[in-house]
Amino acid sequence: MCHKQLPAGYALSEAIDLKANKKLFWTVNGLSLVLAAVCLAAGYFIVPFPECIGTPLAELALALCVMAAGIVAYIVLHELTHGVFLYAFTKVRPKFGFVGWAAYCGNTAYCDKPRYLIVALAPLVFWGAAFGVLTAFFHTGIWFWTVWAAQTVNLSGSAGDLVVFCKILKKPKNILVNDTGLQMSVYAPAADAAPAASQPVCGADEGENT
Repeated sequence: MCHKQLPAGYALSEAIDLKANKKLFWTVNGLSLVLAAVCLAAGYFIVPFPECIGTPLAELALALCVMAAGIVAYIVLHELTHGVFLYAFTKVRPKFGFVGWAAYCGNTAYCDKPRYLIVALAPLVFWGAAFGVLTAFFHTGIWFWTVWAAQTVNLSGSAGDLVVFCKILKKPKNILVNDTGLQMSVYAPAADAAPAASQPVCGADEGENT
């Protein structure tokens, strides 16, 4: 279950900070570049760049504007998707912001492993499917690449989520994760702890919202 406060008997197991941990920071950025390269290469096999040659200048300019606006909108929607699932599971309002190189979403709740794994991958899966459907309609020329650029940002921009997902996936099933957006703290039952005692909030009434 998810909790508004840390249950008794839980202790900090690991702090995951993608900004402060330089090794993790470069791992995420390296993975992001690899994923972007793979996605762009796949796009080239679907619609080679030469097919875009000869696109009228006005249409090209419009497509590039739509592409830029779509990428900016996606960054916001990515974090909103995290927020929707995080709020649905914890009933604690999420906070959003930017920290230097990235946008973030988090709250003060303590989320159990299965639900946190869903929160982590929700934007990648949801928007990956949405952009996949769009490419079925926009599957030629510059308009394919307008959609595929957003798909590329979706995949490469989820590198941090994928790294965190893999780290959390290896943890015991009874952990709790506190994700403030800037740092993830993983808590596990202490070896000599008393049974946890707190009120679960998954499925709580709206009157308990914070």
